[in-house]
This record gives sequence, structure tokens and C-alpha cells, in this order.
Amino acid sequence: MTRSTRSSTSRETREVAAERVLRHDLRYVTGDGVLYSFMVGVGETYLPAFTLALGMGEVVAGLIATVPLLAGALLQLATPWGVRRLGTHRRWVLLCATLQSISFVPLLIAAVVGRIPVWAVFGVAAVYWASAMSAGPAWNTWMGMIIPRRIRARYFGRRSRLCQLATLVGILVGGAVLAKGESDGHLLMAFAVLFAIGGLTRLASTTCLARQSEPENTVHGHRRVPARELLGRLHHGPDMRLLTYMLAVQVSVQVSAAYFNPYMLSELGFSKSAYMLLLSTSFVSKSIFLPLWGRIAQRTGSRRILHGAGLGLIPLASLWMFTEQLWALVLVQVLAGLVWGAYELATFLLMFETIREDERTSVLTLFNLANAGSIIFGSLVGAGILLGFDQSMRGYMIVFGASTLMRLFTVGLLFRVTAETTHPEPIAVGPMAVRPNMGSIDRPILTSIATEVEGPAE
Repeated sequence: MTRSTRSSTSRETREVAAERVLRHDLRYVTGDGVLYSFMVGVGETYLPAFTLALGMGEVVAGLIATVPLLAGALLQLATPWGVRRLGTHRRWVLLCATLQSISFVPLLIAAVVGRIPVWAVFGVAAVYWASAMSAGPAWNTWMGMIIPRRIRARYFGRRSRLCQLATLVGILVGGAVLAKGESDGHLLMAFAVLFAIGGLTRLASTTCLARQSEPENTVHGHRRVPARELLGRLHHGPDMRLLTYMLAVQVSVQVSAAYFNPYMLSELGFSKSAYMLLLSTSFVSKSIFLPLWGRIAQRTGSRRILHGAGLGLIPLASLWMFTEQLWALVLVQVLAGLVWGAYELATFLLMFETIREDERTSVLTLFNLANAGSIIFGSLVGAGILLGFDQSMRGYMIVFGASTLMRLFTVGLLFRVTAETTHPEPIAVGPMAVRPNMGSIDRPILTSIATEVEGPAE
């Protein structure tokens, strides 16, 4: 056998081995995503309903969906340090995923014994969100190293559809378990079942993470953007105009968004089945219309979609002021899913068009922190209104009206957004949470972007 023949055979052997490793990784990356998404639907989605079942009140039920996000946004800043400390992105992600699965244990115990201090349930939720958000940047970098650029967009597109289906199945399973528990008079035990399923599912997804490979990695080519520099771009930078508008929308939306859960369950007195129906309707609507918005974006550009969605989201909260009929609210949820799908797609596309690739991780990390602050500020405004009106029906009407008025004031910022996508590509997303009147809260999977550079990004 000649030297060239041996070299060719060796190269083919390496290629076959690499292809085998890739197929193995793709199988477990998909498994992790599906299991994680099911956990979101069956577990985290019903945490506000759990606080109501424990008698913690409607304001707590609203704030439990927002305030703990700040812990996640703050601790994600430690991700680069954690990755360096542990030596690999994989180890950091596994640590965060394990902590997130453990966070269900105190909730399970609380459901069994029938009580937990308010501060403790906020602490548990903070650990849950800190683990989720801290894992995100490292996971995106890790996926960029093991999944070749040539298949990313197509692969993550398919994976996103499976994840959306898994989230929906989780919502339906959770709703069915709660409806059964409610009818049998064992509602808290039904919550215990959900939290057990959620924790075990996250643990199973962690085993999928552990089965994935990670090549050797060196960090290169990425720039940290100081907060002061970002503030200096407020008036002339297209990226900061977009992000400023998004933060304003977040504040105005969260005045009411956090309180749809207690409004449906406490004020309207909907059953767990009706509650599940409304939650799943906006999620399904958003998932159905998202591919349509993607095709429209490729023809018309993302800015037109953003303008339409930015105007369309203004009246969504106010529609809840005019009816208490379940069938009418289902239609409202269909409209909400349609509008929020357009808004999220447009903002994701514009973010990756306007923010330089070498600054993207740094800018989005700071934006996530500001975004969490906006969510909390908006929800605290809503809490103040509700408490001022003794958590009454009138208080909810004022909350919905105030949110609508504040959304109207964002129009000026909307039309300051001048960025446009030149050749918009589909962006895969992963569900982080499910919220009424918004569908799911998604995060973009950076490695699904065809223009993403090879290599790590911290």
C-alpha cells in the first residue's frame, strides 16, 4: 500500500468517525431540547397557579413570573468566569442543568406538605431562572463547536418544531393532571405530580447533555462592549434604537402580562381545563403563524413586520376588558399569538442584523439584564395598581388599561427603528416559559444563524 493510499484511507476513517460522532451528538441535542421543552410546559408554566392554590394571593402569583428573572439576568454575567473556572462549556452547562432539576424538589415538598414561605418560593424560582439563563450563553457556544455550519439552520429549524410540540404536550399534560386533581379534591397533590415530572424530565435532559461531545476550545475574536459605550449609541446607533424600543415595550407589556394568570383563575374563576385551553391557544397560534411571518419577512423585510406587530400589540390587553366569555378570550389568544409571533421574529432578525457579530454576546448579555429590569419594573407597577384597588375586578381593568396606554406611548420609539434585514434567514428559537396573552417566551439559538462565525463566543 502506497503512502498516498494509506493517507487517503486514514482520512476516510477520520471522516467516518467524525460523522458517527455528529449523528450521536445530534440525537442527544434533540433529546435534550424536547425534554427541556416538555419540562417548561408541564412544570414552570403552572408555578403561578401553584402559588394561588397555596393562598399566597394574586399579586404574588403575578410577581413569581417576573421578579426571579433578575437573579438569572445577574448570574448570567458570571458565565464566562464559570466556564473558565470549570475548564469547559460542557461542565458549566451540566452544572446549571443539574441545579435547575434540583430546584423542583422544594416545590414538590411544598405541594406535599401544603405550605411554603413566600420568600422560599421566590428563592426557588430564582434558582430555576438563574440556572436556565446562566446555561444559555455557554450552551450556544458549545453547540457552535459541535454542529457544523452547513446543517445548523436546517437542523435547528426541525429541532425547534419538535420543541414547540413538546412544550404544548407538557401544557396539556399539566392541565389534565390539575383538572383531575381539582375534581378529586387533591389539587396540591396534582401539583406535586407536575413538579416531580418536571424535575425528572430536566434530569433526563441533563443526561442527554452529558452524552454530547465537546472539542477542545479557545476563546477568540469577541469584544466586550462597556455599558457606557452602549448608552452613547442611544441617539445614533441602529442597534440601540431597536433595543431601547424593545425595553419600552417590555415595561408596558409587563404591567398587565404578569397578572393574566391570577385574573383567569381568581377573578374569572376559570377551571384548570379552561386555564389550560387559554394558555395553549396563544402558544399554538404563535407556533402556527411563525413560519408564515418568516416567509413574509423574506419578501418584505423585517422592519415592516415590526411596525405592524408593534401597532398590533397595543390593544391586546384592552381586549380583556370587554368580555369574560371563554370563547371570546380564545379568539383574543389566537390574535395574541399571531401578533407576538410577528414581533419576536422581527426583533430577533433585526437584532442579528444591527448588532455586530463580534459584539453580539456582550451586547445581548447586557440587554438581558436591562430586559429583566424592565420586566420587574413593569410588573411592580401592575402590582401597585392591584394593591391600591384591593386586587379587585376594577383594579384589573385599570391594569389592562394602563398597559394599553403605555404601549401606545412606545409608537414614537417604534418608528425611530431604522434598521432593516437585507437577506433575512430563519432563526431557530427555544421556549423558556409560557405566558398568557404572549404565547411562549423564547430565546434565539445563535448557532442556527447561517452567518454565525465558527468558533466559540463568550
